[in-house]
Amino acid sequence: MFSKDGKTGAPDATAMTADAARRSAGNATHSIISRGLKIKGNLTCDGDIHIDGEVEGDVQSRSITIGEGADVRGSISSDSIRVCGSVNGQIKGQSVVLAKTAKLVGDVMHQTLAVEPGAVFEGQCRRIDSAQS
Repeated sequence: MFSKDGKTGAPDATAMTADAARRSAGNATHSIISRGLKIKGNLTCDGDIHIDGEVEGDVQSRSITIGEGADVRGSISSDSIRVCGSVNGQIKGQSVVLAKTAKLVGDVMHQTLAVEPGAVFEGQCRRIDSAQS
């Protein structure tokens, strides 16, 4: 093993913590919809979804990221949602972020909402209580 200073020996505590985090994260489900992939139908996942392709259908997961090149036509439901691409449909999430490259046509139901300067948002937003989500 090598340490940060390049000498051989036991790994430092930081490396051991990072390694443990990678192993525990391996139990979570991570799904990627790559650029160029087109999906017609609903997506449901227990873990994280990163979309860079096209989806025509509803998406539901624990955490969803809509990449800059993505185009989603359908509703999105998740604890954590970050939109960097194009969405045409309703979004419902505890934490919703519309990045500066986002284009959203649809309503947002949220506990927290952040809209970065430059984001395009055509619709209504409504805050929901944690008991409603």
